[in-house]
Order: sequence, then C-alpha cells, then structure tokens
Amino acid sequence: MPSSVLVGDLGPRFDDVRRIAVLRGRGIGDLMFVLPAVESLLAAYPGAEVTLLGMPSHAALLGEQPAPFTSVEVLPVHPGVREPDPAHPVDADATEAFCARARAQRYDLAVQAHGGGGNSNPFLLRLGARHMIGTAAPGAPALDRVVPYRYHQHETQRWLEVAALAGAPAVQLEARLRGRANRRPRPGARPRLVVHPGATDPRRRWPASRFAAVARAVAERGVEVVVVGDASDLPAAARIVEVCASPLVTSVADALPLAQLVDLLEDSDVVLANDSGPRHVAMAVGTATVGVFWGPNMINAAPVGRRRHRVHPGWTVHCPRCGAPLASGDELRCAHEDESWVVDVAVAPVLADVLDLLETAPVPG
Repeated sequence: MPSSVLVGDLGPRFDDVRRIAVLRGRGIGDLMFVLPAVESLLAAYPGAEVTLLGMPSHAALLGEQPAPFTSVEVLPVHPGVREPDPAHPVDADATEAFCARARAQRYDLAVQAHGGGGNSNPFLLRLGARHMIGTAAPGAPALDRVVPYRYHQHETQRWLEVAALAGAPAVQLEARLRGRANRRPRPGARPRLVVHPGATDPRRRWPASRFAAVARAVAERGVEVVVVGDASDLPAAARIVEVCASPLVTSVADALPLAQLVDLLEDSDVVLANDSGPRHVAMAVGTATVGVFWGPNMINAAPVGRRRHRVHPGWTVHCPRCGAPLASGDELRCAHEDESWVVDVAVAPVLADVLDLLETAPVPG
C-alpha cells in the first residue's frame, strides 16, 4: 500500500468491498476535489470497482477510460443532487429508474461526496448499498458513518476525512487526473498562457480589464495567450482580445469541446484564472496556475502547494455597491450579485507570478 497520511479519524475497514459508488454532482472543478478521496479508497480496497455517480460534464471530461473510476453513471435531474434547468426538468420516473439500476448493482459501499447531505443522503439511501458513508449537516439523515458537515473546510480534506471513515487514509492531497499530467512536447513553440476570465459566481470574477492587462504584458514578451471559457465568458474574452490588439492573443471561448479544452490546459505552460473549474482541472493535469480567489473561499478551494500554484486573494467583506456585510456560503447575501468581490486584487503581483512561472516552466519532452 502507498505511504499514507491521516485526515480525520480512521475507521475500521468494511469486509469484502468489491463495488463502490461515489456520489458527486456539480461542475468539473468540484469533481477534482473528490479525486484524492477516490485514490484513498482504491489504495484501501485494491481491486475494487469504483463507479462515479456524476454529471454529464464529468463523463465528457473523463472520456471512455475514466480512471480512477471504473465507470460513470450520469445522475438524473433531482433537486439537491443534479439541479433542474429549463432544458432538464425534474423527472421523478427517471430518478426511480436510476435508483433501481443502482440497487441492482448491489454496491458494497456508497460514498456521499456531495454537500451537507440534506438532499444527497436521502438519495444515497435509495441506492441500497451495504454500507454508506458521507457528511451530515444538522437535520440531514444519518448514514452508517458520517463526518459532521461544516462549511469552512477545504473540500479535498473534507472528502479525505469521509474516506477515512471507511479505513482509507490519504495517499495524496491534491487531485491528479490519471493518464494525463504529462505535457506533450511542442518543439520550437512559444510559451503559452491560458486565461480563463469566468466563474460560476459573478462575484468571484476578476475584472476583464485586469486579465487583459496581464495578457497584454506577457504578449509583449512574446508569449502566446489563449482565452478560454463558455458562452457566458464571450464578452470578457472579446474585451481581452480587443484591449491586447495582438496576434499573439486569441480567444477560443465557447469554441472547444471539453476534451479539447483539457488538452489545451495540459499543453500550456501556465493557466491564469479565477476560482473556477478550468483552474482546478489545469492543476490536476500538471499545469502551473495563478488563481484569483475571494479570500474566504481559499479555505475551501485553494491549492495546497505554492511552488507551481499561486493564489491572490481579494478581501472585500462588504458589497461594493450597498455596503452589506458579506460571508461565504449562503450565510449573508445581498441583491448585487453581479459585483466583483475580488476587485482589490492588483495586476502587478498577479503578473509577477505569471512571469515567474513562465520562466520556470519545465521544458516539454
């Protein structure tokens, strides 16, 4: 067994665990937080099959060989597990069919790695696994073994603590996508910076003008800059390209399938982004990153290491428009959720870290 480190309390191992299900919804960045816990379970239960109960984006990201998972089952649209949208309404029949298929798999261990358990624990209980572990916020149904859910905990360490309940100590502390994390050689190519100006929550977005200032400065030094994102990032991407006015600065926002985006992240030297899915995936494929975080979110989501992963926190604690006090999670909110909470992060230190990482980037090959 690989060398290990304990996060939380180590429980006794379950007997004869051959099939494991891991419940994790949300985005691709959220999936990265769970990977170290999955590696812990595989080390503790060698030879076990691990099925990810996840999102369509997870299946697209992991592809046909979804290591460290054996397979991916896409979750049904169910409140608190996979949220509905206009194109994907709640479907109770699909949920029951999914749960019936899961029961037929006769999982030995089911792991709830999806929030505080208010909705995800009842869903997990419907799967009929022999053993069930996870987190439980006050009022959430109990599983066989649980860790109390507290918002202010690093997400990776949270799920490592859950894995420890099953007798699985940690074997790594940061996500790695198996079969990747090997940069492809680009003989004679320019250094490349990828910029992702988006984030699911607009409050976590550094202004596009700041990203543009960094992009322009590195392009003037002969570095290729590629802006990425989804449809919601198109205005910011266009602004960055316009401000830079350089043939070295281009945008592929909303133009790359997920698998090609991951290839681009892996084949680049540095990724500059907000606290977002592409930044977390870039780290998992072995690319250096510079991240702009709202300070309190660093508790939950910042990288552990600093040699190749730099963070720049914004410490805004009152709404820039109305002055309401702000808090992480859903504790305190106001109506101005289009305001950036990271506007106090200056360009100069971010640029300095980008240039430092570009200078020390390993030579592909």
